[in-house]
Amino acid sequence: MSDYYDVFKALHVISVISWMVGMLYLPRLFVYHVDAAPGSETSETFKIMERRLMKAIINPAMIASFLFGGIMLWIGFDIGMFTMADGWLHVKLLSVLLLGAAHGALSKRRREFESDANTRSTRYFRILNEVPTVLMIIIVFMVILKPF
Repeated sequence: MSDYYDVFKALHVISVISWMVGMLYLPRLFVYHVDAAPGSETSETFKIMERRLMKAIINPAMIASFLFGGIMLWIGFDIGMFTMADGWLHVKLLSVLLLGAAHGALSKRRREFESDANTRSTRYFRILNEVPTVLMIIIVFMVILKPF
């Protein structure tokens, strides 16, 4: 099983990159969508872009990230690569769960735009855009440095 660990790691990294691209791009679309009048051609175009980004890239990439990450976790425990005593792993897994929650929040915001029910400002979406970035930085540092 450990022979396949690097294959799953490569697939996981590809999935995470794809997921993060979408998670960073979607809130930027929201920033611009806020200024479009509901029902306008511009607003309708943003709705199509946001829906396609979520359904064709972000959702499948998140599922693949969790799938390949889960397989790596299982193999890693099985071969003694790490244990639940590793503090960095707890921080990483918590950050991944928070990233999943951010994904859910973005999905909800997309549905609000879809129904012309957004009440949030561009400032809100600019701040929301930083959440995946901060979580990604924490995850990368935990995995690469394993500080504790």
